[in-house]
Amino acid sequence: MATPRFFVALELTPAMVGQTLALPDAVAHHALRVVRLGSGDALTLFTGHGGEYAATLCDVGKRGAAVRVDAFDPVERESGLAVTLAQAVAANDAMDHAIRKATELGVTAVQPLLTGRSAPLPAGERRDRRLAHWRQVAVAACEQCGRNRVPEVFAALPLPEWLDAWRAGGAMLAPGGGESMASLPAAPAALLIGPEGGLAPGEIAAACAAGFASVRLGPRVLRTETAGMAALTAVGLLWGDLR
Repeated sequence: MATPRFFVALELTPAMVGQTLALPDAVAHHALRVVRLGSGDALTLFTGHGGEYAATLCDVGKRGAAVRVDAFDPVERESGLAVTLAQAVAANDAMDHAIRKATELGVTAVQPLLTGRSAPLPAGERRDRRLAHWRQVAVAACEQCGRNRVPEVFAALPLPEWLDAWRAGGAMLAPGGGESMASLPAAPAALLIGPEGGLAPGEIAAACAAGFASVRLGPRVLRTETAGMAALTAVGLLWGDLR
């Protein structure tokens, strides 16, 4: 059985090996109540800044737990490619799925986009909670897949605003697109994924004007949460660490 991994928002450094420290309450609850770890069990901690720490659970109590930091391993499991997933906002489960699988496949960042046909996104505090939830989805995916650096999940932007700011071009997934992924000269810096119902004609034209290649992935129409996963897999196979 693999050692359970936990992201901790702590200032851990290799110099702290041998020290004992308290786990944050949420991490302690997950370790004790969800994963059912007990005193003496091994676990792995990571902070998102690179590398991971082998630790042992100790001082388990009703109010929390502490760990002894046993060793630091500078291991990295990041892709050598820097790819941003520009994903039109989808319904809750579909958006979670897109972020989770993109994280597992090594994406550098996720940019949620507001398009003419994207799922509605609430305003104010509810929007902030949605963003916090998406970021936690990425954290949980890193815990599962072994990544020690959490991809950034940015606040949602309208597509035109993002296109105006993005200068690196990329690939736009479109049924009937004029190019295949393999025909691109290099790995795209961004993968633009439309919503259920697709991007509107004006949005497609704007993306093309911003330097995005219109790329097809086979003869079938993929759901929005599938398209990003398929595109990232293709990029990883052609240029990345899935070869």
